[in-house]
Amino acid sequence: MKSHIAFTGFLGKRLHLGVSGSIAAYKGLDLLRMFKDSGADVGVTLTDSAQQFITPLSFEALGASPVFSQMYPVGDDVFGHLMPGEACHAFVIAPASATTIARLANGLADDMLSCQALAFPEKLVIAPAMNPRMWHNAATQENIQKLCNRGHVVVEPGCGRTACLEEGQGRLAAVEDIYLHGLRALAPQDMAGQTVMVTLGPTREKWDGVRFWSNPSSGTMGASFAVAAWLRGAKVHAICGQGTPWLPSVITRHDVTSAADMYEAADSLWNAIDIGVFTAAVADYTPVPFGDSKFKKGGDDLTVSFTRTVDILKTLGTAKQDGQKVIGFAAETDNLHDNMKKKLAAKNADIIVGNNVAKSGSGFGTATNEVCIVDKNGRQEDWPLAPKPEVAWRVFDWLLQL
Repeated sequence: MKSHIAFTGFLGKRLHLGVSGSIAAYKGLDLLRMFKDSGADVGVTLTDSAQQFITPLSFEALGASPVFSQMYPVGDDVFGHLMPGEACHAFVIAPASATTIARLANGLADDMLSCQALAFPEKLVIAPAMNPRMWHNAATQENIQKLCNRGHVVVEPGCGRTACLEEGQGRLAAVEDIYLHGLRALAPQDMAGQTVMVTLGPTREKWDGVRFWSNPSSGTMGASFAVAAWLRGAKVHAICGQGTPWLPSVITRHDVTSAADMYEAADSLWNAIDIGVFTAAVADYTPVPFGDSKFKKGGDDLTVSFTRTVDILKTLGTAKQDGQKVIGFAAETDNLHDNMKKKLAAKNADIIVGNNVAKSGSGFGTATNEVCIVDKNGRQEDWPLAPKPEVAWRVFDWLLQL
């Protein structure tokens, strides 16, 4: 799993996964693993058609419990059709066939999965998969619209070649997208109504036709913040430098190259932002351009002149309005705490998150981070090495209490 979406704070949560008839049913095993890695307990229901593609034992072997495979269970559990509604915090149906969608839209309860879904009191997460012509059929689209009107979440199918070798929209959405929608249904929606902007990754400052000035930031920390904010209900804008990670389409992505590009994008959004998270490793200086052609080596020495770039965090931090909050980052190699406190004041930030990039596991391009936090009220904590999604989640916890 991509490290920036590997959230693990869902211990004590329970999710139910419904699997209906589709060649994509095997991807339910990947979803099961991902949900269990998050800490959640997972139960599964397979329709009769799903069992033509994959067996209940496959899910049981990976730790799903309970696993329902028929309408009328053998034994004492005669109320299995009520279990998800009584015990689960989220219900994901992936893949959802045209038949299952029709059952859900029209209140039919003639198999175990549709009974359980009808008895589930919260919104469902539904990920359709079918032939493109079936997906675009007016009856299917009408059923989908009914489900959306009732507040259910539909993770639309992707485009491409389907199992029947037809091209078009109908193939199951990426498992990462479905997984994140399931986590959002489990997560507290304590950032609902907030608009969050995250800057992430490096900037590239062009010098000649092939060379640029940059740094090895991967954008993993910022991507973790962007996903964490969306999981908690926020609307998210991510301003992404080159080479930053995949983000779900529900996050508005703005791809940029230089520090000037990043500032322009951030400044254009800033007045509508509630929380700004400035994780990007922005180049402080940009080389005076040689030109669009490639520089050819000549003598032994080369001198390159640089000019200052806009300090994005300071410029927008000092311009923040009442109600806006700013989280800044400080990547240091020494004097971490002193530099953080200076940055907190100079940038007019609410929180500064600092890390020593010279430490193993805490530098650029890692899946983990060891950070220190200081806020505008003088509170300070040092946190041990932890996955970046956990760091992002805990920083938001801190900010919401500030």
